[in-house]
Amino acid sequence: MISKIHAVVPYGFEGKLVEVEGDMNRGLPAFNIVGMANKTISEAKERVRSAIVNSEFSFPDKKVTINLAPADLPKDGSYLDLPIALSVLVLSGQLLRSDTRGKAFVGELSLDGEVKPIRGIINIVETAKEAGYGEIYVPLRNLSQATLVSGVNVYGVATLQELFLALKGQLILPMASEVEKAPEEANNSLSGPILDHIRGQQMAKRAMEIAIAGHHNILISGPPGAGKTLLAKAAANLLPELTKEEKIDITKLYSIAGLATDEIIERRPFRNPHHTASAISVIGGGAMAIPGEISLAHKGILFLDEIPEFQRPVLEALRQPLEDKVISVSRANRKSNYPADFMLVATMNPCPCGYLGDPTHECKCTETQIQNYRKKLSGPLFDRIDMNVVVEKVENKDLRGVLSDGSHEHNVVKNTITEAIARQKARYGRDGMYNSSLSSFEVSQILKLEPAAEKLLAQASEQLNLSARSYFKTIKVAQTIADLDASDLILAKHLAEALTFRRR
Repeated sequence: MISKIHAVVPYGFEGKLVEVEGDMNRGLPAFNIVGMANKTISEAKERVRSAIVNSEFSFPDKKVTINLAPADLPKDGSYLDLPIALSVLVLSGQLLRSDTRGKAFVGELSLDGEVKPIRGIINIVETAKEAGYGEIYVPLRNLSQATLVSGVNVYGVATLQELFLALKGQLILPMASEVEKAPEEANNSLSGPILDHIRGQQMAKRAMEIAIAGHHNILISGPPGAGKTLLAKAAANLLPELTKEEKIDITKLYSIAGLATDEIIERRPFRNPHHTASAISVIGGGAMAIPGEISLAHKGILFLDEIPEFQRPVLEALRQPLEDKVISVSRANRKSNYPADFMLVATMNPCPCGYLGDPTHECKCTETQIQNYRKKLSGPLFDRIDMNVVVEKVENKDLRGVLSDGSHEHNVVKNTITEAIARQKARYGRDGMYNSSLSSFEVSQILKLEPAAEKLLAQASEQLNLSARSYFKTIKVAQTIADLDASDLILAKHLAEALTFRRR
């Protein structure tokens, strides 16, 4: 007798269909799993056997063979525990083939038959939906994430026994469409510092406003205590609200990485890896090719505090995703592509000790130390940073006084950013498309400069020896400034301000 149970496993940012075939023959009692399964799946034999017995079902006293097809697809994780258990129940006649026909199943089993949450549930549901399955059964604690995928019937399963009764028509399982969604956070809910908490630094605040409005990468340099880190953290509260599609992508990534299995990510991410982080943790990889910090910062901010302190291989690995907005993670047995459309916010000191040019502190660095420190940020990487702003230390006398309890400055800036993003959406016809996303061809075809701005750009390009990439980045930053100014045309004043952020 042969049984066939359909399942899905996450594979990178997508999913793969798996058919769990079962066969039972006479012979010495045995339970074998074949089909390129790793140790985690091989151990499913003991989990499944115990779950079946402890759920008051009988485990067949015969030779049982489970094949995971396609056999050439590497499989890992505990996603297939539940389908394997169902296959055994069909083989032993406790379930009928018709009970599982047209349905897909996924879940990890505990020894007592509880169905435990798994990673990558959105990948699984999306893949099953595209494959035409009418019903998908997932762990109950994954059900809230499954609500992000519409147009398919997703049921939450708490135990193997509950699923058995549901397939027999004796129990109704909760559906994703019936899950009461938690109320979304109010648009003005804040966590962390805001612009009103930062003394002075008006130029840096303006730069941050432009950067967020156009999704531009920005480097903030200045001495210790100037407020660089505070500016970066305040930027997180200026980010626009997530669209539904962005919520799906971000929640998928966090679920794949094992950082969220039973909740939906409602806020844009702000990732802040330490400078000792390895290339794999930042870029992604490992045995299962999981996403790294740059993908976990997708549609949000990747903050690299003291960027020259990061390892050179880590920084150079950022060059490709900064340009392509996607990262390809290759390992011996798989290749996964993950989105990495993040906004880079980086900080650095003017020298290793931080006091070069400070009138109140003496710099003790040698010229060689200063040059080596600055060379850690290579020319090609610096060329991919849209804006560079230098901040000065705020005088102690200007730090005195009581901060306002309100957030007037913050709210004004956020409203202006929202309006600028709306102008970009209207111009490009879709969400998530910012001025920084334009190709050089699109810049030439879509963005319009007044004659005076064209002349200024030509002069600046020659005098500053701008690379082709810097040339187009300057135009894109100028367009964002024009959007903040509610102007349909890039004026000379917009371009002049953009040029102030191209200095090294």
